Amino acid sequence: MSRIIRALAALLVGLAALVAISPASSAQAAGADAGQAVAARVLRYDASRAAEFRTAVDQAAQIWNSSVSNVRLVAGTPADFVVLADYGWPRTQPVSLGRGTIWMGRQATAEGHNPLRIAAHEIGHILGLPDRRTGLCTDLMSGASAGTSCTNPYPNATEKAQVERNFAGFAPAIRFGEIYVDSPEAALR
Repeated sequence: MSRIIRALAALLVGLAALVAISPASSAQAAGADAGQAVAARVLRYDASRAAEFRTAVDQAAQIWNSSVSNVRLVAGTPADFVVLADYGWPRTQPVSLGRGTIWMGRQATAEGHNPLRIAAHEIGHILGLPDRRTGLCTDLMSGASAGTSCTNPYPNATEKAQVERNFAGFAPAIRFGEIYVDSPEAALR
């Protein structure tokens, strides 16, 4: 009989320990289930070699910061992604979610495309968004297919939601390692 009492006592002590430990875990799980904000992932970017596009890149980062809650873009090094200026078409090579290289190509701005829209679009690739050549100005990821008159640098609700899902652990709809070129010729493919 004393063995049963000792086993029962040990079981009660074990249960008491679990109850004492679990409120914090339960509160965290309840917060996640209730949709409470999870700490934003901070991505640092280096636009020091973006030349005349530096201001557009900083503004595009702020647009994304005001559009999504689970990722935060801040200028600094070491950088998760770098932004360079060159004479080609704008393009991005994401190597993993939140990491890669952006080239702000002068050819697009020379043809009349808006630098802020370009910067926001290219950052969208870093955040896991693929090109969606819909031709609609309301679709940030439609890129050059929306034409030179389109100056909208803001992601739409679908694009925002996809970035939120990407940084919540869902698989992005982008292929890492590929270079995404935003040129009119690419829009025809």
